[in-house]
Amino acid sequence: MKAIADRGSNTFRQCERIRKRSEYLSIYQQGTRTYSRDFTIVFQKNQLGYRRLGITVSKKVGGAVRRNRIKRMIREFFRLNKNQVAESQDTVVIGKKGIPRLSYQDVCKELEGLVSNRATK
Repeated sequence: MKAIADRGSNTFRQCERIRKRSEYLSIYQQGTRTYSRDFTIVFQKNQLGYRRLGITVSKKVGGAVRRNRIKRMIREFFRLNKNQVAESQDTVVIGKKGIPRLSYQDVCKELEGLVSNRATK
């Protein structure tokens, strides 16, 4: 029974996703940016009371298969590490042009560095 209770806290619910173009544009204009070799993360406080995630990976990164793989790895990282992101915060992860073939461990290392730097500020 404990496994079922734990699984609920690690889900990535629909309300935790940024979906509208206007919301993305607002976050891009008003948010603060953090950079790494392969990703840019934009953070902005929200009034919703829960954290949300948006992911942008352009066609310059590669074909659909490659872009979707990167997005799946980012979503999985945030699903498992929600507690590292502040409550009431919107986060947009942007994949940079020329991302090499990254493993899930590489993505985790890079995003942990960006998110932990933001949590300490």
